[in-house]
Amino acid sequence: MKMMLAENIRAFRKARSLTQEQLSEALGVTAGAVYKWEAKLSTPELELIIQMADFFDTSVDVLLGYEVKDNRLETTVKRLQEYRRSKDWDGLAEAEKALKKYPHSFQIVSESAALYRAFGFDSGDKALFRRALELLEQSRLLLPQNEDPQISEQTIYGRLAQTYLGLGETDKAIELWKTHNADGVYSPRIGHILAQSDHIEEAVPFLSEALLKLVSDLITTIIGYVNVYLNHGDHASAQAILHWGISLLQGLREGGKPNYFDRVSAVLLVALAGSQHLSGQGEAARDTLKKAKELAAFFDASPSYDESDIRFVGRIEGASANDDLGATAMDGVRNAVSQFENEEFTALWSAVSED
Repeated sequence: MKMMLAENIRAFRKARSLTQEQLSEALGVTAGAVYKWEAKLSTPELELIIQMADFFDTSVDVLLGYEVKDNRLETTVKRLQEYRRSKDWDGLAEAEKALKKYPHSFQIVSESAALYRAFGFDSGDKALFRRALELLEQSRLLLPQNEDPQISEQTIYGRLAQTYLGLGETDKAIELWKTHNADGVYSPRIGHILAQSDHIEEAVPFLSEALLKLVSDLITTIIGYVNVYLNHGDHASAQAILHWGISLLQGLREGGKPNYFDRVSAVLLVALAGSQHLSGQGEAARDTLKKAKELAAFFDASPSYDESDIRFVGRIEGASANDDLGATAMDGVRNAVSQFENEEFTALWSAVSED
């Protein structure tokens, strides 16, 4: 609820070209009283508000500037989100009001927790973090209501861990992250925190797992972009992102030893050659196919699926490398060529492979 009484008294008075003294005479009050109303130092009694509305030929609601907020659940959730985006601290009071009105709503409890966490990190106020912990635990119990695919029990535990970190309770944070680290989703954070502690060596497996997952996801993303760009005929963008990805994987070479990502690089080189061929860069396509062939042959001569052969990566217990590129790196190259379904490109590969 919001009122604009002070502003409206001033606006209506000026619209009628009245001074504060003239308005006070009309209402039978002192000029000082009118000044205080307009300065928000005091509020006129109800009888005077009614009298003013009549004097200004308007309604009491209009004079008050009374606005009722839309307090439906969905609207309230959006309002709390906006308070968090704009870093408006009034959102904390709004959150508490919303919690009283909708104490058993997952959305309200979850968004309120997010507000307290955000302002806790902004200010370092531990009381805000503690309130966030209460709300996060409450949201976990209300999780069956959740319809947001981005939120799960695992993500709530992750937020709990981050909140404990804000409180300086690092051991609790790490334990929560470790316990709920399905698919290594929290490995980057665990490794990062451990690397700043007295357990530096314990950080390496988590950092290694995080790096491998990051690179794997990046390769998948690059291939997705390439497919989009090729579909749009945007060969410049396709080649740019492929050059970047190939160079990134080359940076993971440890000396002159082959590693698993060599077979992936060979396939990316084929994609680059295919784009070059389709965009009229015949000689460049031939040279790139030669590089793909040489790299695939290099890997197949001494194939390595050991993660510790990748630069920066230590041994990870139970790790294994899998893909659907082909039984060998050369099979992966052949399969990649065939996916272009272009007779001229296939013929170019045949000539290169027989060279």
